[in-house]
Amino acid sequence: MSKEIYHDKAMAWVSKKSSAVIRANLEGYDPPKVFKNKDTGEEIQADFSFESSGGSKSYTEIALKSDSPQSLVTRWKLLSLMASMKQGKLHLLAPKGHKMFTQKLVDQYNINAIVHSL
Repeated sequence: MSKEIYHDKAMAWVSKKSSAVIRANLEGYDPPKVFKNKDTGEEIQADFSFESSGGSKSYTEIALKSDSPQSLVTRWKLLSLMASMKQGKLHLLAPKGHKMFTQKLVDQYNINAIVHSL
């Protein structure tokens, strides 16, 4: 399943947040910052990022079930850490049928994230 079918709903959710700057992996927007793992060379980029008027920076991901949950855990832990360093939060937008999977990973791996229904 592809995240693209959820981009419009996710963008509407992000836009409702009181944010000064929105970055997205969508046409017409600047892309969010890319974080690179020095050991593996893997690049991690959130689906969306936004800054609030207070200057905090949050990251938003569309959370879909995966056959390799460990890569999601690694990705979400990094984004959560980066958000907390900027006084922000990691928001995981889970479409119908994906919320329980997402919440289970967040709880099991103690990821500092807020899970929202999309």
